[in-house]
Amino acid sequence: MVRAARLTAHGLDGLRVEDVAAPEPAAGEVLVAVETVGVNQLDLNLIAGVGPGAAVRLPRTLGLDPAGTIMAVGTGVDPARVGERVVVKPNVPCGACTWCAQGREADCPAQTVIGGHRDGGAAELVTVPERNAVDRRDLDAAIASAAAHSVPIVLNALETAGVAAGERVLVTGASGTLGQVAVQLARYLGAEVVAASRQPLELGPDATVLRASSPGELAAELASAVPDGVDVALDVSGHAGMLAAGVGALRWGGRAVFCSASVETSLELDARAFYLRRLRLIGVASADHAQVRRGMGLVADGVVRPPIARRYPLDRIADAYREFGEHRTGKVIVDVA
Repeated sequence: MVRAARLTAHGLDGLRVEDVAAPEPAAGEVLVAVETVGVNQLDLNLIAGVGPGAAVRLPRTLGLDPAGTIMAVGTGVDPARVGERVVVKPNVPCGACTWCAQGREADCPAQTVIGGHRDGGAAELVTVPERNAVDRRDLDAAIASAAAHSVPIVLNALETAGVAAGERVLVTGASGTLGQVAVQLARYLGAEVVAASRQPLELGPDATVLRASSPGELAAELASAVPDGVDVALDVSGHAGMLAAGVGALRWGGRAVFCSASVETSLELDARAFYLRRLRLIGVASADHAQVRRGMGLVADGVVRPPIARRYPLDRIADAYREFGEHRTGKVIVDVA
């Protein structure tokens, strides 16, 4: 038996840490002894039974991004992987569609999610497809869990938008985990950063920081601070209005990319201005396997460091979800082991 955080009914009252049968790896899978796992917005959707969480079959063990050590392997997996320190890529592509064949697993229309479609890593043991268990090298487990989803998804967004050295990149929602990662990666790519947030930020003299609590405030701040506009607007706030304000500040041929739509989903754009100025709009919701490996390599090399706001023991995982909104400046981590 192992301890696991099981959602048996929608709502936090339906989440309990209980003993369950220890899982065993099937063919092509590995068994991971979990040290840490992150708290994510998708978890909250699953708990509430809204959006993608409405279709989840209960009971379900939560946890998208566990980090730990491989303890056993299923048939077809190299036994040498036992003992490897890994972190788990949350999205599982189908491996058979046109997108997967092109190495664009992030765009797979049939992908599933660990901790949603199958039991996740808020448990002492979890089984995952071998390919989703990524070598975390010498990274601390908590840092690996904080990075596993946030760094690759932002890397995908910046790469898909084609950010080049010397361009100006606007990051809206810059004080959160994804936002801070986006600022670090954009700087690494050689971009000039404009960071917008409702919270105060200290990013040094080489970044422009804007305080804005509404789309209207952001539009006014952008018009004053960068009247010649930006090349890329990256929104990680989940607020469609903030994304629209960023689109309004794009230069000719600019690109807008967003990684979330959890706060406000109704997006209004000036279609005429959009096509006359040759703008592009891109949605990014996960990452390719190659981007996960590159992203974790950048973390291991010290290029980017996802912030951790608070840690909870597994027995208090319900508190971690309940208090999630209080920790918008960094990742919330659950210590499982």
